[in-house]
Amino acid sequence: MITIHLRYEIDADKLDDFRTYGQEWIRLVTKLGGTHHGYFLPSEGDSDEAFALFSFDSFASYEQYRIAAASDPECIAAFDFAKTTQCIRRYERRFLSPVFE
Repeated sequence: MITIHLRYEIDADKLDDFRTYGQEWIRLVTKLGGTHHGYFLPSEGDSDEAFALFSFDSFASYEQYRIAAASDPECIAAFDFAKTTQCIRRYERRFLSPVFE
């Protein structure tokens, strides 16, 4: 299993737009075979940092998701929404191996 950790630098004034973006990606990751563990938005502390976690059975499954997302109309629309609203300033992606027991 591989878990993808995303750290976002967001525009704190566009938190509602980022929430909409995140809610859409939770659905899309699930649709394309992953397990989404949620988006984590600012509450206390830094107001411009958010996180997301989602998993796939393998790195190969994640790569298939990336290929599918690149041509999926709903995924393209979600990317376009983030560009249009400029709710995301930048992001970092990390690949992790979870331990559950």
